[in-house]
Amino acid sequence: MTPLLALPFPAIDPVLVEIGPVAIRWYALAYIAGILLAWRYMRLLVLNDRLWGEGKRPSEQDLDDFVLWGTLGIIVGGRLGYVLFYNPVHFLANPGEILAVWTGGMSFHGGFLGTVIAMGLFAYTRGISIWTLFDLAGCAAPIGLFFGRIANFINAELWGRTTDVPWAFVIPGAGPEPRHPSQLYEAALEGVSLFLVIRLLSHRFELLKKPGFIAARLPSGMVWEGRLQSYTASQTLISAILVIFSPWESCCHCR
Repeated sequence: MTPLLALPFPAIDPVLVEIGPVAIRWYALAYIAGILLAWRYMRLLVLNDRLWGEGKRPSEQDLDDFVLWGTLGIIVGGRLGYVLFYNPVHFLANPGEILAVWTGGMSFHGGFLGTVIAMGLFAYTRGISIWTLFDLAGCAAPIGLFFGRIANFINAELWGRTTDVPWAFVIPGAGPEPRHPSQLYEAALEGVSLFLVIRLLSHRFELLKKPGFIAARLPSGMVWEGRLQSYTASQTLISAILVIFSPWESCCHCR
């Protein structure tokens, strides 16, 4: 495939700052921004009396404490998931690298499981409804998804199929042919669009008054179970878009 046009891939170094053996990467900043903004958004939600009515909700102090639990769940679960699911042989031979998270390597599935475990333990110790906590996390999760996919784009990873559409990029490490910027599609769908849909549920329909409703459902038959099914739905839509434009190529390189 030799397209007439292809966008130049932005020359952004994945490492923002390097101090000795420690490198501060854009991906790490995406995690930090996602966690902090999600925490602030959850605080705004619990302060809005209209959204809760007489229903019980976590306090601001609870959410301030939970951010540490959630962060540990994301990092520990994401790293262990990457070690166990993607490259166990390498880490078995080099166990000292398991803790070197600054070198990159995190798994969504591991981070998801780690966060769920952290949420369950936190809800139990504080006497908070686990479903209410799931609802709050579901409202805020698209913020982290958006920043994570932008970081994937900067890192030139999880790229899509080859294509000749005019907005394609020649992505470093993905060969000479232009490819769909599937990371940006996912940032728009998993991040912006999903955030707006869930905000409609929480603010227009005030479904935070029904613990577990937002965590269990999305409209039009899309099931939201801690994010997994909505993630799958958006991935399916993205794959459909890519098939329309380039039906002969393999699927996105997604973890």
